[in-house]
Amino acid sequence: MAMPQLFFHTDFLYESLGLLSQGIKKFDFSRFGGLRAQVADLGLQILYLYRDFSLTMAVKTLNNIWIRRQQCPCGDWKCYIKYEGDDQPTVGLHSMKNETTISSSNEVVFTPYVGQIFRSDDEAFEYYSNFARKNGFSIRKARSTESQNLGIYRRDFVCYRSGFNQPRKKANVEHPRDRKSVRCGCDAKMYLTKEVVNGQAQWYVSQFSNVHNHELLEDDQVRLLPAYRKIQEADQERILLLSKAGFPVNRILKVLELEKGVQAGQLPFIEKDVRNFVRTCKKTVQENDAMLSEKRENDLQELLEACKAMAQKNDGFVYNYSTEENGKVENIAWAYGDSVRAFSVFGDVVTFDTTYRSITYNLLLGIWFGISNHGRAIFLGCALLQDETSQSFSWALQVFIQFMRGGQPQTILTDIDSGLRDSIAMEMPNTKHIICVWQVLSKLSSWFSLSLGSQYAEFRPQFDMLCHLENVEDFEHQWNHLVGQFGLGSDKHIALLFSYRTSWPFCYTRNFFLARSLTSEYLKSVESFLKNILSMQTCLQSFFEQVGIAASFGYQNQDEILYLPMKTGLPLEEHARSILTPYAFNVAQNEIMLSMQYSLTEMANGSYLVRHYKKMERECLVFWMPEDEQVHCSCKEFEHSGILCRHSLRVLIVKNYFQIPEKYFPIRWQLQSSLVPLDDQIIESRGNELSEAFHSLTSSLFCEASISKERYNHVHRVLTELLEHVQSMPVMSEVALNLAPNNTSEP
Repeated sequence: MAMPQLFFHTDFLYESLGLLSQGIKKFDFSRFGGLRAQVADLGLQILYLYRDFSLTMAVKTLNNIWIRRQQCPCGDWKCYIKYEGDDQPTVGLHSMKNETTISSSNEVVFTPYVGQIFRSDDEAFEYYSNFARKNGFSIRKARSTESQNLGIYRRDFVCYRSGFNQPRKKANVEHPRDRKSVRCGCDAKMYLTKEVVNGQAQWYVSQFSNVHNHELLEDDQVRLLPAYRKIQEADQERILLLSKAGFPVNRILKVLELEKGVQAGQLPFIEKDVRNFVRTCKKTVQENDAMLSEKRENDLQELLEACKAMAQKNDGFVYNYSTEENGKVENIAWAYGDSVRAFSVFGDVVTFDTTYRSITYNLLLGIWFGISNHGRAIFLGCALLQDETSQSFSWALQVFIQFMRGGQPQTILTDIDSGLRDSIAMEMPNTKHIICVWQVLSKLSSWFSLSLGSQYAEFRPQFDMLCHLENVEDFEHQWNHLVGQFGLGSDKHIALLFSYRTSWPFCYTRNFFLARSLTSEYLKSVESFLKNILSMQTCLQSFFEQVGIAASFGYQNQDEILYLPMKTGLPLEEHARSILTPYAFNVAQNEIMLSMQYSLTEMANGSYLVRHYKKMERECLVFWMPEDEQVHCSCKEFEHSGILCRHSLRVLIVKNYFQIPEKYFPIRWQLQSSLVPLDDQIIESRGNELSEAFHSLTSSLFCEASISKERYNHVHRVLTELLEHVQSMPVMSEVALNLAPNNTSEP
């Protein structure tokens, strides 16, 4: 159930929080999934909003900081995603240490001694604090002595029970609290003195005593001393989230204990610490609410003005926006003229990336990408949405279709999101919706590493294998086996993945055209684009400018012409090289080479059984219809990627085809579909000259290097260095065209 848009109005938000805090104990969440989804959406919006607080909750500079979406698509308010490679997940108490403790519980901390030298007083305090914790007490800073020449030249660190409390004047109340002091005059101490040696300041221990007049604590008790009770930043975020959702402090502690898998009372802080933290944050949170709301309103208006100005300067630029009831900008989207032209050629497969959101503006970032004929991501449009509901996604999809002049993609790839799935089904009913398998794999650790424990290392490779099975029946069988083997029958995330099974595993998606948009090369180009536009920690207008720069750079660098030499000498290969881009030809060339490893067996109905000479179990059935030059393979590779498979190529080669039928060269993979018009110069003849020159040079070099071991070692070293140097050089379209021997000149 999507969260109502009304939840984002500030007045109603606080009113809803109050009602929720009163009634939350009365609800059985297992019976009210919709309410739980609302709590999840509400809490995570708050989490994103306050993630930029420091440990002390002081107000930081309001930068446009982007983070990955952490709302789990399962809808559970307690479940949020940490992607593989991001921050390390929160661990249990048994491995927790605060900033002042040492890294290993078994590491020996030697007793301080008079004359011991430290580089700074902070280093000395940390050392003494580690020693104190190991020995069952804590320390505090006492007096310091300062001079005009040396500044502070003496520091006194003492046991936390040192000295005596001075009697306080009692407040004028009827029943004043009589708090018992922990101070008992303990004389344990470490005094430091600063000296300057060879112009460098250092601190040495001038006095030390480890004699206590009180009982020292065991490890499970010393951790509860105020000095060692620290609420880590990740825990602060969760406490704020739960507190804003109306949870009382005792329930917050229960939730944290459950998430960390520790027994009651084993957290590194107590209820009092949580209560004080929430009380301290309350005023800061309210102040930041007002500042962030004002900043968002102003910056969105500036972004709208920037779009209007761009539309006046650039005829091809298009934008659209929606407003709230009070006239404030709600959602905004834009695209460039190059995006519209690119969609006309590469709009068959579109990726709608909604991975990131801004915690300053509380806006979701959605970017549409296509895949170019060079296999790289190409910018098609951008949207900033106020929430993650199906209504906002529907608006974004409607605007995208409008930008692309009514065109809709054949296939759209997204992350797992029920609201987005519903919106695509409504706005793009003829478009096949595919879940990016890398989005699924990136969530596995967050979903299963804690519940499976040491079994996760065995679970992960089995799941990877499951993703790439080619047969639906095999997938169903292996899925049931995997669920039973690891006891995941009642796991909510397994149920979620299974409900989406027709959209992400290869056995289901192989029948749909994806144009190689699931390859690692394409994924890297998407990540590179996002990195370029999200690294700027600035306002929305600067972000808008950065998107324009990155998009323009991407269009200009889509048409690099690289020469790829022939490897088989087959006429089919030469024909493919003259038509396909280097990226597509490299894929086709690999299929041509691998086709040599397959044998044909003609069947009764005119089809061919194609088998690998070793892997007999992976046979494919190829249908060849010579009358209209059609070839169809059961592997569905051409239908999936647009590049003919090795099995079909083997049939064509055996049938003495010297050219691949033109119908198997989709326009999107051809050189002529380049975004920037190519020159009439054809690189084939220049490429052949280049190939012959290199072959002659390497042949001579090989003969000379074979004479002695010293020559061989020298040639190998120099060529390795040369290769590294060439690989580090920038790639430009002119390079391949201007390196032919007839372009060189004598010195």
